[in-house]
Amino acid sequence: MHKLLTAAEAVSQHVRQGSVVGMGGQNINRCPMALVHEVIRQGIGGLTVVGCNLSLPLDMLVATGLVVRTEQGTGNLERYGTLFAWRRAVERGQVSVGDHSHLAMASRFAAGALGLPYLPTRSLLGTDLLDGLVSEGVAVESVDPFSGKPLVLLKAMTPDVALIHANRADVAGNVIIDGVTSHEVDMVRAARVTIVTAEEVLPAGAFADRPEQVTIPEAYVTAVVEQPYGAFPTSVYRAYDFAESEIKEYQALGRAGDGEVREWISGNLGSSFDDHLKLRDPDGVLRGGLVEQMRRLV
Repeated sequence: MHKLLTAAEAVSQHVRQGSVVGMGGQNINRCPMALVHEVIRQGIGGLTVVGCNLSLPLDMLVATGLVVRTEQGTGNLERYGTLFAWRRAVERGQVSVGDHSHLAMASRFAAGALGLPYLPTRSLLGTDLLDGLVSEGVAVESVDPFSGKPLVLLKAMTPDVALIHANRADVAGNVIIDGVTSHEVDMVRAARVTIVTAEEVLPAGAFADRPEQVTIPEAYVTAVVEQPYGAFPTSVYRAYDFAESEIKEYQALGRAGDGEVREWISGNLGSSFDDHLKLRDPDGVLRGGLVEQMRRLV
C-alpha cells in the first residue's frame, strides 16, 4: 500500500484536537521537527504530549498554546537548559504534568506494544514519583505472587498518534532508523496511528534484500513523509549533526519570555518545513556544515 503523503496531508488526516501525541526523538537527536511545525501551522490544540525526554518539539507546542498535559521522563535540552516555555506554563497551571522516570515511561509504551493493560516494575519503589503516579491512577503498588516482594504495576500507554523521524523509509511504511531508538519502537507499536518523516523515501520493496535492517515494519506505520533535514536543528545519526547555534538562539529566546518565543516561531515557521529551512539557512551552508560534522563523527 502506498502511504506517501505531504506533512500537511498527514497531520490534517491523522492528528486531531485533544489527541494524545507520542513524541519520537530524544533530547537533540532525531526529533520530528517537520511534523511538529505542521501541527503548529494547523493550530491543532488540546494535546497531551507523551515521551521519554520531551525536548524542543514540546516547548514549541507549549509556547503556541497547543498543549494541556505532558507525561514524560523529563523535559529539557540537557546542557542547553530546561524547556522554558513549558516550565512557565506548568508553573502557571496551564499545563499539567505526569512525572515519570524514563524507564517507567518506556515500560508503559512496552505494555501498550504488547497489548497488555499493564507491566510490572520495581524501578519506582521508594520514590516520590510513585506517589504521584498512584494518585493519578497510572500506577498501583502490588506484590509479586511468586516471590512475595513488592512491585509496581504501570498502566499501558497507547497514544492516539506517534510522530517520529527516521533515516529512510519506503512508500509502504517500512522504516530504518540508524543509531539509538530509545522508546520509539514500542511507542509506535502501541500507538493507534503513526506518522513517519524520513530523510529519504524509497520505492516499495527497497529493503526486501535487507529485511534485518528494518527497524519498524509497515504494519505499524500509517503515513510516510519525505522530508530531508526533517529533524533540524536536532541531529540524525549518519546524516547530519545538531545545529548548536540554532538551539542556543532558541534557548536564549526561551529565557527571555514567551512573547519572544512566539515571535520567533511566527517569523520562522514558514509555509512549509522546506520554507522554514530556507528562512533559517538560505544558502544551505549551515546544513552542509552539519553533514560534514557528522561524517567526521562516524
